[in-house]
Amino acid sequence: MTHAVTRSSRTSRIAAVVGVVLLLGLSAAPWWAGRADMRLMGEIFLYLSLATLWNLLAGYAGLVSVGQQAYVGLGGYALFGLTILVGVPAIWAIPLAGIIGALVAVPVAVLIFRLRGAYFAIGTWVIAEVFRLTAAQVSALGGGSGTSLPADVVRAMAEGRDAREALAYWLALGVAVLVIGLAFAILRSRLGLALTALRDNELAARSLGIDIWRTKFIVYIATAGLTAMIGALIFIQKLRISPDAGFSVNDWTAFVIFIVVIGGIGTLEGPILGTLVFFALRETLADLGTIYLIALGVVAIVVMLRAPSGLWGLIRARAGAELFPISHRVRGETQQGDR
Repeated sequence: MTHAVTRSSRTSRIAAVVGVVLLLGLSAAPWWAGRADMRLMGEIFLYLSLATLWNLLAGYAGLVSVGQQAYVGLGGYALFGLTILVGVPAIWAIPLAGIIGALVAVPVAVLIFRLRGAYFAIGTWVIAEVFRLTAAQVSALGGGSGTSLPADVVRAMAEGRDAREALAYWLALGVAVLVIGLAFAILRSRLGLALTALRDNELAARSLGIDIWRTKFIVYIATAGLTAMIGALIFIQKLRISPDAGFSVNDWTAFVIFIVVIGGIGTLEGPILGTLVFFALRETLADLGTIYLIALGVVAIVVMLRAPSGLWGLIRARAGAELFPISHRVRGETQQGDR
């Protein structure tokens, strides 16, 4: 009897085929979906991307940030600043916003990595508030009341409203595929092994020679840059930005944390499931006002009590399913002559 170490499983192979078919169908949405449906799906893709990045940051690197809205707002303001003040085309401003977010995250990381635990979480929120207050002082971008994208910038993106809606949708879908694919590639790499060790036991990971600070630093910079790029996409869809909207802790952090917690922190599948549950609740209960927020809180409490590892953790514990083949599996194989 020999043993082979493998990552893929029958479930993951089926999931890959279904994923490709689903991606092809979603790519063709401008030809079969209405404008409102595309806007909703685009929003789902952007929240899924934010949740995947926060999960990578908190669920694997152990950096529980409650201030990721700092980079969403930074990305949005970078887009508006580059297009309005510098004259950069909006499409090119999106990746540039991501680069700006990553560069700004370097000194921020050096500063807040001195903090631990709850102090780190509070520090990230303070940084986000500093960003918000700073944005409110930029009079060229509307100050505290914000500003809108000029009509000529919007028209330059694509000819006609339908074409712009389709472009915004494809950009949202593309960034979701990019973020999930990048997270999957990272978790399959040596860096992913280090992150998995950090997730399971930071002290043990340190004893194995893993550079904890460097690993966390790389993940923080990468997630900050991608979050800023997503922020640019969010506000290119909204066509308007203000400090309160760009740096909203509820919209860009609280809801994202809710998605990851109910879906399953420390898994790639968790944010996907959590995003679907979140939007199902939102579309069903949003008309109920404050009851909607109460319902979200009740769902979060019930899930944390009944399934501490999230809904996907519950499914995996009962069915052993894994859509993304990250963990190693040992499979026995009987050779000829074995009895």
